[in-house]
Amino acid sequence: MNKDEAHNEMNPAGRRTVLSRGEAAPDINLRCTPDQWLSLKELRGQPVILAFYPADWSPVCGDQMALYNEILSEFQQFNAALIGISVDGTWCHAAFAKDRKLHFPLLADFEPKGAVARLYGVYRDDDGVSERALFVIDPEGIISWSYVSPMGVNPGAAGIISALEELQQRKAA
Repeated sequence: MNKDEAHNEMNPAGRRTVLSRGEAAPDINLRCTPDQWLSLKELRGQPVILAFYPADWSPVCGDQMALYNEILSEFQQFNAALIGISVDGTWCHAAFAKDRKLHFPLLADFEPKGAVARLYGVYRDDDGVSERALFVIDPEGIISWSYVSPMGVNPGAAGIISALEELQQRKAA
């Protein structure tokens, strides 16, 4: 079985295997506005935080994205780019980002629905949304940390900050 087949295999909970530390981050190319796209390749050379979340406008998702917006400068101290991803469309993201005053891109994993979440092993087939999952990708495009939170729990930012600190320490060594 090759690596791609392994990630398409279902785990005992009926979900695909979540990508983990040391694996190459699949490239993404999703809409960030109705007429603009963002690719992971464009961000090569800096750490990237991918924050998959189930849906705009849900209370936990709103709190999670608001928290990341509040501490965006802490992520930027590590030269890290933050990207939110859900299955909502670009117009929904635009309204959500405006309402919450978000200063980072929200990407629409809308059509084909959940295609990127599936690549990362975090799409919930039964619910039609992604898991609440976090990935920190190093400047070379390798996953250095990943975490899947229970759907109703805001995972906070401590794990992200720790992963970015570890990346910084490895770079300095």
